[in-house]
Amino acid sequence: MKQAVAAAVLAAAWGGSAAAGCGGAPDACKVDGGEYHIVMPDPAVAAGPVPVVMFLHGYGGSGRSVLRNQDMVEGLTQRGYAVIAPEGRRRDGSGPQSWGFGPFDAGRDEGAFFAAVLADAAEQFGTSKAQTVLAGFSAGAFMVHYLACRDPEAFAAYAPVSGAFWRPQPDGCSGPVRLLQVHGWRDEVVPLEGRILGGGRFEQGDVFAALELWRDANSCSSHAPDRAWSANGLMRRRWDCGPEADIGLVLFDGGHRVPKGWAGLMADWFETRPALR
Repeated sequence: MKQAVAAAVLAAAWGGSAAAGCGGAPDACKVDGGEYHIVMPDPAVAAGPVPVVMFLHGYGGSGRSVLRNQDMVEGLTQRGYAVIAPEGRRRDGSGPQSWGFGPFDAGRDEGAFFAAVLADAAEQFGTSKAQTVLAGFSAGAFMVHYLACRDPEAFAAYAPVSGAFWRPQPDGCSGPVRLLQVHGWRDEVVPLEGRILGGGRFEQGDVFAALELWRDANSCSSHAPDRAWSANGLMRRRWDCGPEADIGLVLFDGGHRVPKGWAGLMADWFETRPALR
């Protein structure tokens, strides 16, 4: 009943998908540790508890800016997903907004914050607690990898775009995990092989080394993919290593960005085997 009422209110207020904010309200939703924005799908599209894609912004971005990506947001809401965009935290209290991971893991417990966001959205808007995907771009993608490594059961699946681990990367990760890595072949901000920053103090990791770590976590029997193919200008690989243990790699001909059509690509992948947590 609560979900139906919330959906009706949102539809009346916004004529379909809600705008950036706390459902029908312009301000962000507040939980312990921070804030988030949410866009709900048209109630005519949604059926039952609404699946969630939580998308983490990049370095210096914001949750509100995530929801300005109409191609992504509409692509997801039209498939029946709620889009949740949390706000990162300011480094050193006043710097650009980002996330706590790897060499920058200090301050807020990001895993606890994301859990609070999921719980609050489920209570307020009737979103699913089980059909959940944690996605993110650049610094948000780094955060996705680190949370999946530490707590693979926090979300049903993980979908990082243009980010992996930093070096030294973790010695090992828990598993199993469902993870879809999307990356631009010509990315110069987060190159596939990583790069050194800060005069040698920091080093972005190698995406292929991260995938090897995930194959180990998923107990894959071979490093070779189960399938490799090209379609619609995308180069793809997939490792199918058992129930709730599959890894996808998608390379597109572009730079440091979320490619157009990512929402449909991700949803198609997730819906082939929607894991439950």
